Amino acid sequence: MLGAALACAALHGAAPASAAEPGLTGLINAYRAVPQQCGGQAAGPLPPLATPSALSSVRLGTGAFIELALERAGYPVEQAAAIFVSGAPDAAGAMAVLREKYCRQLLSPQFTALGASRQGDAWQVLLAEPQRPIPLPDPVAANAAALAAVNAARAAPRLCGARLFGAAKPLSLNPALTQAAQAHSRDMAAQRYFSHQARDGSFVAERAARAGYAWRSIGENIASGINTAEEAVAGWLDSPGHCANVMNPAFTEMGVAYSLNTERRIMYWTQVIGAAR
Repeated sequence: MLGAALACAALHGAAPASAAEPGLTGLINAYRAVPQQCGGQAAGPLPPLATPSALSSVRLGTGAFIELALERAGYPVEQAAAIFVSGAPDAAGAMAVLREKYCRQLLSPQFTALGASRQGDAWQVLLAEPQRPIPLPDPVAANAAALAAVNAARAAPRLCGARLFGAAKPLSLNPALTQAAQAHSRDMAAQRYFSHQARDGSFVAERAARAGYAWRSIGENIASGINTAEEAVAGWLDSPGHCANVMNPAFTEMGVAYSLNTERRIMYWTQVIGAAR
């Protein structure tokens, strides 16, 4: 007797690996390559799905998320779905069930990768969209963009919370402040924390001094989960304390840098802003 089941999102934990099934992946891609009828609607043709080995080597068991299981297998995804077929003696039999019951999943343009495996007459099909890389801005361009956004804000009076700041002179970039900003962003990304106090106990004054900046006044803004310098500055301007740093007429120089935590895909931004002695 043939049976089938479908699961998306919360699924299963890893169980012993089963044999990859290139025969079934070939049948699925052949099915996608020609126009089909699915649920009374025309679908396809669609481009072939990639067949990375990770999607055929992971066997899902009971109790975990499919996305987590694939991440642990070294294949992070934006989204994924798993289909299970039981009782099919061969790839053709499994494909017959998939065609009848799961044409919508097989013909979905959202998925770009495919894996299939079997244990006896139990079949598993994984469909996935691989994790997209975060576009990383050029560090020099990001620093310049942040400077432009900060100076545009300083060019006019601004209310930071309940405190009104007048227009202030434009800042200039300072390499030592950029170095201090980069060091703190890297440390936050590497050690997965978000704080003005680094894991070594230092604050911005010490980090600026380490970078060779002899400061008369010094300040710092930080942000996370933001992908552009312009968004970082906009967020700082919306926060009274950060806004006050941006608008403070005592500051004359700044540096901005970011670092990416690749595991969590979070960008950490730091602005160090100061005036030299």
